Amino acid sequence: MKKLTVIASVAIAAATLASCGNSTPKANLKNDVDSMSYAIGMAQTQGLKEYLVYRMGIDTTYMDEFIKGINVGANAGDDKKKAAYYAGIQIGQQISTQMMKGINHEVFGNDSTQTISLKNFLAGFVSGTTGKKGLMTMDQAAQVAQLKMQQIKTRSMEKVYGKNREAGEKFLAENAKKPGVKTLPSGVQYKVIKEGSGAVPADTSKVKVHYEGRLIDGKVFESSYKNGRPIDMQCNQAIKGWTEALVHMPVGSVWEVYIPQQLAYGEREAGEIKPFSALVFKIELIEIVK
Repeated sequence: MKKLTVIASVAIAAATLASCGNSTPKANLKNDVDSMSYAIGMAQTQGLKEYLVYRMGIDTTYMDEFIKGINVGANAGDDKKKAAYYAGIQIGQQISTQMMKGINHEVFGNDSTQTISLKNFLAGFVSGTTGKKGLMTMDQAAQVAQLKMQQIKTRSMEKVYGKNREAGEKFLAENAKKPGVKTLPSGVQYKVIKEGSGAVPADTSKVKVHYEGRLIDGKVFESSYKNGRPIDMQCNQAIKGWTEALVHMPVGSVWEVYIPQQLAYGEREAGEIKPFSALVFKIELIEIVK
C-alpha cells in the first residue's frame, strides 16, 4: 500500500506540469502486468478530479491540457532540467492563483481595482531565490515589506473609512468637555460610575471583569452582561485602550471608558467594528485574579 501512495502523490504533483502535444496512451492489456498496470493507474485517480477542481482551481473544460501535462511529466524520467522547469511552473501558478490574491486582499481589502506589481514581485522573488543582484538583504526585505504594507493598507482603508476617524475625533473632543470626564495622557477618556477601593492591577495582572462595548452611536456590539458571566483576562492582552484604563482602575470600580481609534482596532475591522472607530466601554473591575 505504501508504494501505491507514492504513485498517487506523483499523479497529484503532475497536475501542475506544463502542457505539450503528447497524445493520450491507448491501453493494450496483453498480459497480467499490462492489466495490473492499467488497474493501478485507474485506482490512483480516485478523488483526483475533485482535488483538481476544489483544491487547485482547475477548470475541467481544459482536462485535455491537464492530460498533456501528465504525459510530459510522467515521461520526463529523472531529467533534472525538466524537473526544475516543472517546479517553476508549479510555483508560478501558486503565485498567480494564491499568493497574489492573498497579498492583494491583505493590503487592499475588497478593492479589486488595486493590485501589487507582479513584475516587481517576481524580480524580488527571483533575487531571493537565486541570491543574485538583490536590492535588499533578506532582513531588509522583511522590514520594508511589513512597513510598506502597513502604510499602503492604512491609506487604502483611509479612503473608505476616513469618515469614521473624523466622527471619532469630534465625539472625543466634545466628550472631553462633559462633567466628570477625565483624560489620561494616552488620550483615553473615562468617567467614574462607581469608585472602587481595592488594589490597582499591573499590566501583567490577570483580572475578572464585566463589560459592555458600544460604538459612538450607542450600538452595543459585545457584552458579558448578556450571559451573566464575567471574563478573566490579562490586562496587557487586550486592546491598548483597555490596558490603559485597567492599570488606573481600583478593584470594585465601574468606569465608562472612551477609547480613540488608534488605541482600539485602528484600521482593522472586527465584526461590527469598522476601521478607525472610536469605542465606548462600560468596564467593571471585579477582582485581580493573580
